[in-house]
Amino acid sequence: MIINAIIAILIIGFLVVAHEFGHFIVAKANGVAVVEFAIGFGPRIFHIKKGETDYALRLIPFGGACVMLGDTMMDSGDTDIEYDESRLLSSKSVWSRIAIVIAGPVFNFILAFIFAVIIIASVGTDPCTVDVVDEGSPAYNAGLQVGDEIVKINNNKIAFSREYSFYQYYHSKDTMNITYIRNGEKYTTQVAPEYRDYDVYRIGIMVSGNVNISEVSDNSPAKAAGIRSGDIIVSVDGQKLENGIIISDIIGASQGKPVDMVLNRDGKEINVTVTPAVTNVKEYYTGFDSYGYRVKKDPASTIVCAFKEVGYWIEVVVKSVGMMFTGQVGINDLSGPVGVVDSVNTVVEQAKPEGAWMVTLNLFNFIVMLSANLGVMNLLPLPALDGGKLIFLIIEALRGKPVKPEHEGMVHFVGMVLLMMLMVYVMFKDIVNLF
Repeated sequence: MIINAIIAILIIGFLVVAHEFGHFIVAKANGVAVVEFAIGFGPRIFHIKKGETDYALRLIPFGGACVMLGDTMMDSGDTDIEYDESRLLSSKSVWSRIAIVIAGPVFNFILAFIFAVIIIASVGTDPCTVDVVDEGSPAYNAGLQVGDEIVKINNNKIAFSREYSFYQYYHSKDTMNITYIRNGEKYTTQVAPEYRDYDVYRIGIMVSGNVNISEVSDNSPAKAAGIRSGDIIVSVDGQKLENGIIISDIIGASQGKPVDMVLNRDGKEINVTVTPAVTNVKEYYTGFDSYGYRVKKDPASTIVCAFKEVGYWIEVVVKSVGMMFTGQVGINDLSGPVGVVDSVNTVVEQAKPEGAWMVTLNLFNFIVMLSANLGVMNLLPLPALDGGKLIFLIIEALRGKPVKPEHEGMVHFVGMVLLMMLMVYVMFKDIVNLF
């Protein structure tokens, strides 16, 4: 756990460096003096000065700053050095300042793209291929067949199996106008979900990621068998699992007979036997699924898929933020640095049985997700974030003169205080959830 926590801190630091380097390099290119390049917040524990820039490591290893001459957002240390006024941030054109502000998020997107290329070149990607169609189901009656590749649902482009899962989770009631490819030809059909109320055998777990148990229901067979949240499913009745979708089929087919499971818990394999219980299920049923098996791509397709991968994560973050404003996602669903540490621990332990390279690729995938997340979140139009600064610059470009510095500074200060309060709350919640 300690090693994984160190890995998590290094990943966060790496993403912060990429983000701040974006600001740094574009500021330098526009002739702005960079006073400090800092990783972390709080008191400085180490710094070295090279040229005009102080490179610092601060106590709290989450976040960072690229402090430019004339930027009052953070104490930059050596402010008594005389600079040419032409190198002030405020002396540059509004378009130069816009470029400097958006450079941080753009570098996060670039970083996500680079790691997406590495992942897809190594293990391929997960096209939304139909892997199962239940006879007599809405999908069966609509003409879908195993092997069809879904590329669009209700005008939403679908590049990955994950996109279908994400769409279906939030639009389970909606009739789906589906575009799919079969033998190189494109077809369209319509699948109307069927509401079902039925009994099925379940053990009371929720599976996220691939085969990671994210939740164990109280008073469930899984709870009684000693299964815990965070356990990783290795096999069920001797069948190794590549993803968590198929487990419900295996449990459902047990007809209530005891099921033997091998779990990975904190790097050690344990064996449990759990007896499924009858559970009433109410759902909208389509009768088809995509298991997300990965397929290797040629170099050109790898590049295209890497762009789509970054686009997918950007879309997930944007939609998740939208759900916060509509009440579909609450503040308690947010995760902070402690949550990242816990997630890295899960990613590492889950991939360990497959070897060091798969651990590395899973961490790379985590970097893609976090880097895209960091890029989008920083572009939100909130005070103290890059998006908040961008709003003031757009206002300046439209009205032909800047907002008074003291007014803008106050808005960013209040925003910073509120963001810090939110971070403290989320961190506290993450710590509580560990126990």
